[in-house]
Amino acid sequence: MTLPHTMQAVAITNPGAPEVLMSQAWPMPVCGPADVLIRVAAAGVNGPDLAQRRGHYDPPPGASPLPGLEVSGEIAAIGPDVDGWQIGDRVMALVNGGGYADFVAVPTGQVLPVPTGWTLTEAAGLPETWFTITQTLVLRAGLEPGMSVLVHGGAGGIGGAAIQIATILGARAIAVVSSPAKAAYATGLGAIATIDYTSEDVAARTIDLTGGAGVDRVLDIIGGAMTQANIEASARGGHIVQVSTLDGADAQISLRTIMAKQLTLSGSTLRPQTAATKASIASHIRTHLLPALAAPDFTKPAITSFPIDDAPGAHRAMEARTHLGKLVLVTPFGATQ
Repeated sequence: MTLPHTMQAVAITNPGAPEVLMSQAWPMPVCGPADVLIRVAAAGVNGPDLAQRRGHYDPPPGASPLPGLEVSGEIAAIGPDVDGWQIGDRVMALVNGGGYADFVAVPTGQVLPVPTGWTLTEAAGLPETWFTITQTLVLRAGLEPGMSVLVHGGAGGIGGAAIQIATILGARAIAVVSSPAKAAYATGLGAIATIDYTSEDVAARTIDLTGGAGVDRVLDIIGGAMTQANIEASARGGHIVQVSTLDGADAQISLRTIMAKQLTLSGSTLRPQTAATKASIASHIRTHLLPALAAPDFTKPAITSFPIDDAPGAHRAMEARTHLGKLVLVTPFGATQ
């Protein structure tokens, strides 16, 4: 295809509410020597996008100022140092910014093939959450077969990815949710049990479900007062992974309990990681997880799609925290696929 000189993109006109997201004409991204240029079919919506829109999560140096950290689409151009891809290949990718656009340039190490049997819209909801869980819960916290893991936000994007990755790896996921509908969804993804935090004591119920032992790993997106509950719910030698703080960045915790149980509490953000680190995560996903996603009986996460021009509507839906699975923005090109 002949590439245009400009494209449509959704920009943050100034920090604020969802209405600050506006479609604008934008210069085409430059495809570097080790990049591929992707014609975007769909872009996933994630918590960091909302934080960036509010002015609380600046892009790292050299990254696009446009929001959007994951996309699917077709390769439209290839840098001279890139091997293994061809123009027209259907791909999904973790991007460093700029996903809310018609085109985005991506380091080749962050690009993965769309799993067999998946549409481009479905695939757009995978990279950011699957990279995050692989980096934190698998590679850093050492999730192994036979372990138990408590997953907060079990019906959302991050939580759903944690449940499915744990299940693929032979671990047992217990999902923390807020309604019967979300419990049913998390169970469908592979959770062996659910806890409704609106009516149950999370720590006490976790201890009961694990026969008094507690869980080996915790994946938390909540923070705040839930941090102490995670400590109480953890087994001796457990590891709590903090990837977001939806209910507060500050917490009062028992250091004595952490010492007595020999716990590890780690935190991480994905976007500032180096290209080499992201490529390593992608390689792990491609080898150990992608084959499972291509299985005919694999349960795909729920997807709610919005036209990319309605990015404000998608952000409002994300903030409401009532959806299941992932929210995805579909470009005009994606609507034809």
